[in-house]
Amino acid sequence: MNKLNWKAIFKVCVWVICLAAIGLFMSFISIQQKTIKCENIDIFIPGSDNFIEREEIDYILKLKQGQLIGRNLELINTQEIEADLLQNPYIAFAKVFVDMNGSLKIEIKQRQPVLRIINAGGQDFYVDKTGLKMPISMNFTADVMVATGNILEGFGGRLDTLRTSLVKDLYQTALFLKKDSLWDAQIEQLYVNEASEIELIPRVGNQRIIIGDAKSLPIKMDNLLAFYKQAMPEVGWEVYKTINVKYTNQIICEKNLNNLKENKDIKSPVEIDTSQILNQVIKAEIEKVIKAETRAGSKNKN
Repeated sequence: MNKLNWKAIFKVCVWVICLAAIGLFMSFISIQQKTIKCENIDIFIPGSDNFIEREEIDYILKLKQGQLIGRNLELINTQEIEADLLQNPYIAFAKVFVDMNGSLKIEIKQRQPVLRIINAGGQDFYVDKTGLKMPISMNFTADVMVATGNILEGFGGRLDTLRTSLVKDLYQTALFLKKDSLWDAQIEQLYVNEASEIELIPRVGNQRIIIGDAKSLPIKMDNLLAFYKQAMPEVGWEVYKTINVKYTNQIICEKNLNNLKENKDIKSPVEIDTSQILNQVIKAEIEKVIKAETRAGSKNKN
């Protein structure tokens, strides 16, 4: 019984010593902060985007906090500085702290746009990866997908949420294309036609690729890829004026009659049955998937 009591007393003593040490350490830091002055400000802005630069951070600090160099560390409110920085629409994250060498450390993470929208009125703005609208920068132009055409949604300034289903679909489409290396390379622009349908503008070929909206987008793009792989090599890249994939598992194509007249090697509309080509394409792709799944199932059984 006495042995157990000594163990309990020992544990209590250890905790008391640890708490006392922590208290002394915090007191030491507090005393140091009262005597140590801010000697320099280190600002770290990772990434290749330059929406905001060191000079602008310095301006925000001076405007909101006054002169920080020479001020005692205990008088520097790091949380308040973080809040001041986050008011800038290009800053997604700000971490501010001080060290015992008299340095004020500031780490900034910029917002990452995935889409630039130019609406029907000529107003343009970015949409970042979290789905928030952000303003165009005078310092830097991001290399992102551009959407134009019959887009009525505007931008109120600073940060703003997406309001219309159309712009939300444009955002989802841009995200989807960005994640796929093939489509990121092939699709260079989004366009909204008079029927408020989303069209993809490709880098290779002159077709208007109509997807309608962002619903079932993976299926639509898989169908388009199958069409690219098998139908396009047969008939050529300039035969079709529009490729409509907005209907699930169905592609409707409109031929470019000008090219049909100018190029004698291209078959006439009567000689090319688009529906038959599409059926073969979709069937071939389905057969590939079935064969792959069958082989995988056989391996699992073995």
